[in-house]
Amino acid sequence: MFKKILIANRGEIACRVIKTARKMGIKTVAVYSNADRNALHVKMADEAVHIGPPPANQSYIVIDKIMEAIRQTGAEAVHPGYGFLSENMKFAEALEAAGVAFIGPPSPAIEAMGDKITSKKIAQEAGVSTVPGYMGLIADADEAVKISNQIGYPVMIKASAGGGGKGMRIAWSDQEAREGFESSKNEAANSFGDDRIFIEKFVTQPRHIEIQVLADKHGNAVYLHERECSIQRRNQKVIEEAPSPFLDEATRKAMGEQAVALAKAVGYSSAGTVEFIVDGDKNFYFLEMNTRLQVEHPVTELITGVDLVEQMIRVADGETLPFTQADLQINGWAMESRLYAEDPYRGFLPSIGRLSRYRPPVEIAAGPLKATGNWVNDSDGRDSAVAVRNDTGVYEGGEISMFYDPMIAKLCTWAPTRGEAIEAMRVALDTFEVEGIGHNLPFLSAVMDHPKFVAGDMTTAFIAEEYPEGFQGVEPAPEDIARIAAAAAAMHRVAEIRRTRITGRLGNHERRVGKHWVVFIGNHDIPVEIEADRDGSTVTIDGRAMRVESDWLPGQSLARLVVDGQPLVLKVDRIPAGYRLRTRGADLKAYIRRPNAAAMARLMPVKEAPDTSKFLLCPMPGLIVKINVAAGDEVQEGQALATVEAMKMENILRAERKGVVKSVNAEPGQSLKVDDVIMEFE
Repeated sequence: MFKKILIANRGEIACRVIKTARKMGIKTVAVYSNADRNALHVKMADEAVHIGPPPANQSYIVIDKIMEAIRQTGAEAVHPGYGFLSENMKFAEALEAAGVAFIGPPSPAIEAMGDKITSKKIAQEAGVSTVPGYMGLIADADEAVKISNQIGYPVMIKASAGGGGKGMRIAWSDQEAREGFESSKNEAANSFGDDRIFIEKFVTQPRHIEIQVLADKHGNAVYLHERECSIQRRNQKVIEEAPSPFLDEATRKAMGEQAVALAKAVGYSSAGTVEFIVDGDKNFYFLEMNTRLQVEHPVTELITGVDLVEQMIRVADGETLPFTQADLQINGWAMESRLYAEDPYRGFLPSIGRLSRYRPPVEIAAGPLKATGNWVNDSDGRDSAVAVRNDTGVYEGGEISMFYDPMIAKLCTWAPTRGEAIEAMRVALDTFEVEGIGHNLPFLSAVMDHPKFVAGDMTTAFIAEEYPEGFQGVEPAPEDIARIAAAAAAMHRVAEIRRTRITGRLGNHERRVGKHWVVFIGNHDIPVEIEADRDGSTVTIDGRAMRVESDWLPGQSLARLVVDGQPLVLKVDRIPAGYRLRTRGADLKAYIRRPNAAAMARLMPVKEAPDTSKFLLCPMPGLIVKINVAAGDEVQEGQALATVEAMKMENILRAERKGVVKSVNAEPGQSLKVDDVIMEFE
């Protein structure tokens, strides 16, 4: 077995590989850019080598720099993670020439399957059903428009070397095809060093279901069942689960056997994923094969008990697979929520900054991985009916950079049934504390409670259909508002009692904590009456008495309560006269006042937000790539005004209404902060 491996990646996947390598007794080498000097993967590895400036095209995807790090450290093998060089045939060939093992498939398989155009042709020749499209190279935007019309809108414009949602656009018109081609081409060049583009028919109402395959160098190959990846935003997966709630055993078997046949056809070895689109009648169509470890691999590990990273390392060392297809049963259900540094209240735009608070839920080992001894994360050792796992590459006090993918962590849960796995995820999201940046925790919580998701009735259009105006938060039901108000009142009473005990009070003066209060929450004025005893409080609202029990103390950022017999977890921040409370996707301000103070507060004028309608503001920290207009130009509604690049994605900013440009305050190449003025309108 290898004594030392280098991980040609960063972030959570580098940390993930280090954990398995450590379990196997293998030393690890990390590589890092200037931006990652203090990153978690650097701290975890046995050695670390600096490879250059922050941009990936000057560090992580420069083959010569990775090869030099290998020479410096004497690493015998390289795990590429995902993204970056993981599907780069030239990198695999360079390693082979240097006598270094590549913990991935052979370079011919990367060439055949890593290129989406070539892989579709091979799949067609192998009798695999594929989505209609144009498999040739496309010269320019005019040709892209012509091809799109021939296929018929809507179409999907994709980077041939793409992945992770990069270089992908859906076009419904000639204008969108033209703009999508240019953006996809630019993103592909920046992210993968390959700007080739192809176009295929976009299948409406599809499900995205993928099959995990694993093959050794001795002709053995198996499939480890499927993952449902239909909850997507901008073609990027957000929530995954295994197995799929949609497939029956016959379809699962057919897809798995087809995936294995395709892998064998190209002499594949190592872990790989065959992606399919599945329609409402369970017809499936080959999309692509990812010749690497997938971001969402943990859910497969959780239902099969197989450590995929360990198997990749063993296959690379020449070992045979230790199991057959008959050994790989589905055990329980697993969920994965991707925690992104993206603000859901600002259209999921990237957010950067320092993690002033980062406290994930306690990890708990359970299920197949625990039973087989392959659990790869730390846990508190408790026996549990559910598992909680958090794959991450950050820590409290660390910084989220603008140069890389915005994913912070992958929170996973496992339980015997789908309903139990969803409930475990709800609780885990409730207890996950992140502050300092915008993030999508509220949105993830909202999806877990959404009736369509709970029923397993979703397609890749789920987010667009269910949140057409963007995510505006969750409005709790009146019953839940009452429970939260009762909790807020009980918490406030605890804080008030504590304040009465502060030393240095006026002599002969005793402050009394009354039992009548008014909670203003979610635009509701709720009078409450509190009666307390040693074990908690009884809060009466509209004649209904609710018991509130909690060990929360003022200053704690997380409150675990039982209200009216039901558990309630609140993220708590102190604000003047009350608290900011967050739970299950809702973000509420609860003001707790005496009845007379509440009456006066109702008379206070509401502060109006400033009018920014005459300005185009930068919606995220990023780099101005393109300015499309000049001072004096007349613009139409929907017209592209500027392009901002952040976290490897291009974002086109459009005019909200017809107008005339008064001034342009930014230029290409300039870095801007959130709400910096890009241009002003008359």
